[in-house]
Parts: sequence; structure tokens; C-alpha cells
Amino acid sequence: MAKIRIGKISFWHVHAWDYTKEALAHPDTEITAVWDENPERGRSEAEKLGVPFYASLEELLDSGIDAVIADAPTRMHRDVMVKSARAGKHIFTEKVLAPTLREAREIMDEVRQNNVKLTVSLPRLNDGYTLAILQALKEGLLGRVTQVRVRLSHNGAIAGWLPEHFYSLEDCCGGALIDLGCHPMYLARLFLGEFPVVVSARFGALTGKPVEDNAAVLLGTGSGAVGIVETGFVNSFSPFTIEVHGTDGSLLYGTPEEKLLVRTRAKGEEYAAKWHELPVHGSLPSAFKQWVGHIQNGTEAEENIRAAVELTVLMEASYRSAREGGAVRPESL
Repeated sequence: MAKIRIGKISFWHVHAWDYTKEALAHPDTEITAVWDENPERGRSEAEKLGVPFYASLEELLDSGIDAVIADAPTRMHRDVMVKSARAGKHIFTEKVLAPTLREAREIMDEVRQNNVKLTVSLPRLNDGYTLAILQALKEGLLGRVTQVRVRLSHNGAIAGWLPEHFYSLEDCCGGALIDLGCHPMYLARLFLGEFPVVVSARFGALTGKPVEDNAAVLLGTGSGAVGIVETGFVNSFSPFTIEVHGTDGSLLYGTPEEKLLVRTRAKGEEYAAKWHELPVHGSLPSAFKQWVGHIQNGTEAEENIRAAVELTVLMEASYRSAREGGAVRPESL
């Protein structure tokens, strides 16, 4: 089988080279072309790869490629992905799919009409701890879920290692929440087991950047369960943490060690009396590898796409809540 020829759309995102390296390492894919909204950067990266740089996106899409990896600024997602889908190119992209549901729907319409295979990088959906937590919920160890809290933050804004363009409101359409906060947001939604009906967000800008560098979002569900999403660019030693609480038990991950702990009535007095460690087994293949499989097998990344669209809705609602200063209802899917 011939290798899937991939055109690299932009090296704007901090993970652009991560996906490039994954494509280079995969036995069934190769990078054959580069386009970048910043021509100087694009030419430089294309030279490193030893592939042509194309001055326009249309030229790249007409260069004989089969697919694209889109790492352009968030504000450009709709335009580059609609054009790619109309050209019949399969699409792998960094989160978020789009900053608004309207744009996400436009992308999805073109993807479906042109039989394009789309996958969005939501990597923590594939990690072993996520799978283990879902299994614990499936087994009823926590009873009815009442609260989920997920926190992911780093010190990029105070340590100076995050690229300056990640503080551009125009390019990013937001700050810490729409970037790093995507991960705790889609995990909180997953573990709640139901889509939130109300969203309330609060932002802070400790470093005075044009976008938020500190954020918390409260998710309310129809059943009464609550989700708490926390993120930021200004926290030096904050571990990635997950808490899931229910009527029969509680589950903790990463507080602070990368261990999955449970305390539950569902397994008898011993498990109710103290915390027990649950095994965390292997992860699923990466989102990129799953995307390649969908292209090769003619399948659809249904769960991934559903999670990506829901993430866009929750992000859009969060930013509206922060602007308006109150709780809002997310748009209907």
C-alpha cells in the first residue's frame, strides 16, 4: 500500500512538530509539502523536512497530497479545514476543532459531503488512566456520579517558555482555557456521563497578558451533578489531577502521584474503610494512529468527533459566560 502523502498546514501550534515527527515515524505516512501563513517560518520548516514549500494553501492542496495536518492559528481552523475538505483531503488537527459551533458545523458539513476522514487531537481520551476510570464507573464503583473535578495547568506564562503568539486573542480566540483547558474540559464532560446544561466561567490575568492565564469553569448537569474544570499558565507545581465522586465512592488520580485510588462501598467494608489503588493498563493508539487507520479502513472517528464538537460548544459557552459575568446555557448540538 502506498504511503499517505501529508501536507503540513502551518507550524504555528506548539505541538506542530510533535505531529510532524509522528507522521515521519509512522510506516504508512510521509510529509510531502508545507504551507504556512507565515512564509518565512514555512520555508524554514520545509527546508528542514526537505520538502517543497507552497506559497498558497490552494497550491499545497493541489500538490498531489492525500491528507493534511492542520496546526494553523485557531482563528483559521474553519477556513483551512473547509478548503481541505472541499479538496478531498483527510484532516488531522489540533484542538479545538473550531472556536464556535457555527464554524464547527461548517467544517463537519464539508467533511461529510466530501467523505473526508477527520480526527481531532484529544490525547487524554486515549490514556490508560482515562480508560481505567471509565471501567470503574461502568462497574458502578462510585454509584451515581455527583461531582467531577479535573485540573491541568503549567507555568508557561511566568517561566517564559510558552510562545508569545499564544497570548494573541485574535489568533487563539482565548488563552489558557481554550488551549490547555481543553483537556480537563473534555475529560470532565466524559466522566460526568451527561452533557452540561449550564456553564459558568471565571478568568484571571495575573501576568497582564491580552488573554486569560488562569481559569475555572463550573459545569451543571440536568441530574444535579457538577463538573469543575481548572487550568492556567501561572502555576509552578500543580499536578494534573482528576477527582470523580459519587453516592457510593470516590476516585482520585494524580494527587500528587500518578496513581489511581478508589474508596467505595460497592466492594465491601475493606474498600470503604481506606483508599485502594486500581491498576492502570495500556493506552489506546494515539489519535494520529487512529486517524491513519480510519483513512486506510474507511471508518469514522465517531466518538472523537462527537467529543470535539461538544468541546467547542463548552468552550464557546465558557467564553460567553466570562464576558457576560454569569451562567449561560450552552448551545444545543
